[in-house]
Amino acid sequence: MPARAPSICSHCGKAHASGALCSKAMQARTERKAKHDAKRPNARCRGYDREWEKARADYLAAYPSCRRCGSKANLVDHIEPIRKAPHRRLDRTNFMSLCTPCHSGWKQAKDKRN
Repeated sequence: MPARAPSICSHCGKAHASGALCSKAMQARTERKAKHDAKRPNARCRGYDREWEKARADYLAAYPSCRRCGSKANLVDHIEPIRKAPHRRLDRTNFMSLCTPCHSGWKQAKDKRN
């Protein structure tokens, strides 16, 4: 299969392989993410406190496999996000065990669509 043609970078004006970033583009991305993170409340303020940590550990002990692919799960995710249903933050029927690849890929893409 042929490779995609190089594209012109909007940061430095040079041609780069498809998907590749120059140092200026990477710096701009880092600054953009840092600016976003500075506005975002910390994990404790978003509801991930000691109660959550205990509920998460108990759920992983009961359901150690990823709900999506069956591999070893290391994350507990909310089916209905906390920001949409804060009252279901510790509701075990709203939990699902996921491995990191499934959480980082499928679940994050699903959340972006909603």
